[in-house]
Amino acid sequence: MNLFSPVSFGSLTLPNRVVMAPLTRLRSGSRGIPGDLIAEHYAQRASLGLIVTEGTYPSDESKSYQGQPGIANAEQAAGWRKVTDEVHRAGGRIFMQIMHGGRTAHTAFTGTGRTVAPSAIAIDGKVHFSGEKLAHQVPHALRTEEVEEVRAEFVAAARRAVDAGFDGVEIHGANGYLVHQFLSPVSNVREDRYGGSPENRAAFAIEVVAAVAAEIGAERVGIRLSPMHNIQDVLESEETDAAATYGVLLDALAPMGLAYVSVLHREAGSDLVQGLRSRFGGVFMLNSGFSQLTDREEAAALVADGLADVVAVGRPVIANPDLLERWAGGHPENEPDPSTFYTADAAGYNDYPRLAETVA
Repeated sequence: MNLFSPVSFGSLTLPNRVVMAPLTRLRSGSRGIPGDLIAEHYAQRASLGLIVTEGTYPSDESKSYQGQPGIANAEQAAGWRKVTDEVHRAGGRIFMQIMHGGRTAHTAFTGTGRTVAPSAIAIDGKVHFSGEKLAHQVPHALRTEEVEEVRAEFVAAARRAVDAGFDGVEIHGANGYLVHQFLSPVSNVREDRYGGSPENRAAFAIEVVAAVAAEIGAERVGIRLSPMHNIQDVLESEETDAAATYGVLLDALAPMGLAYVSVLHREAGSDLVQGLRSRFGGVFMLNSGFSQLTDREEAAALVADGLADVVAVGRPVIANPDLLERWAGGHPENEPDPSTFYTADAAGYNDYPRLAETVA
């Protein structure tokens, strides 16, 4: 197999193994409703094997950033319907990443009365709000029955997403957001059935995935993980504990028949990462960098060397709507402009030139 060969992916067949990674771009306004700008952006990138949207909040309480899109109500779902229609019209496939921010949220922009987390431990840092930096709040530690309510939010969001035309959903279990907060022994110090042992800390992630799969079909569900990424104070510094926790999680996911598991880790060939791949046994997606660029050579090697079935790519996709054509032909690439990553208009979003335009 190679980067440009097809692969079975749940109920889909991807024409190639290059996936658009979920990329925070924050262009959905104060109400979290995707508009024409976002529909154009994703449709431009429809030649990739799969598009995964930026993290999308399932409830107002779970919103992590100003300008982030949501899937918490009918208006937001209607906005996403325009996006999926445009992507499918262009021949693409698209999954929504469902992201509950947990303690990364702030009431200044959620408009709710609290933030929530596994335990009442604040992130040591600041959150950006309207040009200011606000200290992260001490979150409300979810009661056992409230954990079940949050799980239901994921299920309702997945149903709205599929009804809005998405081919599937990706549960965000990485990068310090709520599902990841449950996995870590530092952010999760609970003493009920969701805390303490690796089995208990993995329970929330397992239950969320199982419930979503029961609602929309396992073949439409993926999950993104970032073991030992150590971001936003979600620390996993002991490899033995991380291997045990994620091992429990992958053992539980393996028989579900999911579309894929996606792992973000700098050392793609490590025993930890490849051990998780072996335990899962299904389609395995890798993203080898968070702040570093995954180039054509690395992506091709990950597939050719059998370390991954598909590769999630970030910044090159931002700057090159026709990245697949450029990589397939060995053509030069546009350079991404970081100053436009989190702005509000088309500049640095929909105006990167295609190869035909640069050649002309």
